[in-house]
Amino acid sequence: MGKIVRTISRDGMVMCCAVDSTDAVARMEQIHKTSAVVTAAEGRLMTAASIMGTMLKSANDSVTLRVEGNGPVGMLIAVSDGSGNVKGYVGNPIVEIPLKPSGKLDVSGAVGEDGFLYVIKDMGMKEPYVGQVPIVSGEIAEDITNYYATSEQIPTVCGLGVLVNPDLTVSAAGGYLLQLLPGADEEIISHVEENIKKLSPVSSMISQGMTPQQIAFAALDGFEPNVIDEYEMGYVCDCSRARVERALISLGQAELKEIEKEEKTIEVGCQFCDKKYNFTQNDIRNLIKAIQNK
Repeated sequence: MGKIVRTISRDGMVMCCAVDSTDAVARMEQIHKTSAVVTAAEGRLMTAASIMGTMLKSANDSVTLRVEGNGPVGMLIAVSDGSGNVKGYVGNPIVEIPLKPSGKLDVSGAVGEDGFLYVIKDMGMKEPYVGQVPIVSGEIAEDITNYYATSEQIPTVCGLGVLVNPDLTVSAAGGYLLQLLPGADEEIISHVEENIKKLSPVSSMISQGMTPQQIAFAALDGFEPNVIDEYEMGYVCDCSRARVERALISLGQAELKEIEKEEKTIEVGCQFCDKKYNFTQNDIRNLIKAIQNK
């Protein structure tokens, strides 16, 4: 399991949340069998979703991040609950593009620099909150920062990183999100900027053995930070046969009758964990009856 920690400066002016998401991103790679650059892109998005999940009011709330860029990876989705547990889906798991001149994976090349980032927060209300901002770089962290600046007017710094081994396994993954709270003055802003400049890339800090608390405290160096709370997080899918049944019922009677005619058994796979659910013709008939009896 990974670990996520939320911290705040002693004066209450700066908050920082940091996570080691290595295990969760590694599980995503195992399920979706992603190429290196897709692992990096989806891993960053999942890490951001996990952090944003812990900022929701309830463990039962959820946040969904969806990136739809014009790059070859297509759509990226990451969903987190209120405890930071996360799951992900990728449109095209295999993308092979040249490395950047620096030798690093070209995440923005895979995602694309034109498109949108959608943030959907389900907080138990009648309708979920939906925010939408244009992609500014396709590197994910800058796009998350831009979302907060544009949609929520909160000065934010986001750092995300995924280190992929030559055999495509995940060596390290993690991130941090630092936000200035109302009342932060220019001196605090300058201090934060200096701290961020001194930080190593996130994947380097994780691979060197730094804990989320150490990363958050380094970001808040000089602010006398305190830990607000700490969670274990991992790749968790909450799919179930009942949920798949509801999805099939939502297709309607006509569609289900067509399925019943054509297939003796249908197999429905979860896009997040690849678990398979089988439905016989009799199962489909029972779903049709359920619709008729409503």
